[in-house]
Amino acid sequence: MTSSKNSHQHPLVTETPSSTGPTLHMLCGKIASGKSTLAATLSQNPSTILISEDFWLAGLFGAEMASVADYVRYSHRLRDVMAPHVAGLLKQGLSVVLDFPANTPELRHWMREIFTCAEAAHVLHFLDVADESCKQRLRLRNQAQSHEFSASDAQFEQITAYFVPPQPDENFHVVRYGPD
Repeated sequence: MTSSKNSHQHPLVTETPSSTGPTLHMLCGKIASGKSTLAATLSQNPSTILISEDFWLAGLFGAEMASVADYVRYSHRLRDVMAPHVAGLLKQGLSVVLDFPANTPELRHWMREIFTCAEAAHVLHFLDVADESCKQRLRLRNQAQSHEFSASDAQFEQITAYFVPPQPDENFHVVRYGPD
């Protein structure tokens, strides 16, 4: 079974579970790959809420976040308090679009613990976008000041160095969005 959007078949893609119950939607993709745009679309489904890492980080720690190291520190703190909250929402029957980057095995493991604890379904939305396309989008986003945070090309490279696409042995229900 496979499922993909604008993409050729990919060995990692599996069909979205056909569940009528609560689902944790996770997003994997590099900076400016379109995660937040997709998250906003997904959150329009009935009984679905959006929780955005960037919104919460900007509101709680914006003035204190001057470096990638600051982001890592504050993001970890936010995840610590959000995990039980998200699990609680899922247990109450709401689906959650978690607009936090599921970009490393460690972060995906954290997300797995949430949907496992809540006994909820999950979908990992993988936005497979080339670096240069992401950088172009990032420059436009920075220029328009349309996002809570801006990032330079150097910061893009620094953060992208840690990016690990989802692997088949992680056993996620993956929907891949990518080039034709």
